[in-house]
Amino acid sequence: MVCAPSFSYLTNHKYGLCVSDPGVVPGNFLPGEKPVSLPLKPAKMSPRVGIIMGSDSDLSVMQAAADILKEFGIAHEVTVVSAHRTPLRMIEYAQKARERGLKVIIAGAGGAAHLPGMVASITPLPVIGVPIKSSNSIDGWDSVLSILQMPNGVPVATVALNAAKNAGILAAEILGTADDSISQKVSAYKNSLNNEVIEKVEKMKQAGWENNFD
Repeated sequence: MVCAPSFSYLTNHKYGLCVSDPGVVPGNFLPGEKPVSLPLKPAKMSPRVGIIMGSDSDLSVMQAAADILKEFGIAHEVTVVSAHRTPLRMIEYAQKARERGLKVIIAGAGGAAHLPGMVASITPLPVIGVPIKSSNSIDGWDSVLSILQMPNGVPVATVALNAAKNAGILAAEILGTADDSISQKVSAYKNSLNNEVIEKVEKMKQAGWENNFD
């Protein structure tokens, strides 16, 4: 337990020392007052998924991956790693990813979009590529094909254009093969999608749209 001086002590004394059990430093509390118990912060979990992108301008797309991982309770990290402007940083990130405890890397890139493939060429971890229709992208196809058309031996699991959410779900599914609690959360999420569709079916029926199926 961590102890803290009472409010009245802090307002009447120059110093407000926090001490740990079993003893309290004499003089930290006024007569008759008791220390206030403060909850200990839980240990910070090491990230299991790394989310990287070529520029912070890609964050508006890549945030969807972080959001769904947060929903599943999966620890993750987010940073910028440019294959062209910070090649040494990219190499170091890919080389150290496994020893740092990462299990999956999600890499988003637009235009030439070399980041996912280059990272996949260095790390033994699965890499999920997110093609981004960025400011230097023609129509998005350049990003898609740059990530999709990897040579044999260096696979990148490529999701649809700007589909960072799907990348996060896929990362969770990969982790779920060895973690039943994550797999159950993914299953519950997919069941919720089913329920959403069934609700829409009922709404259409109520609106007068008939079908001969159900």
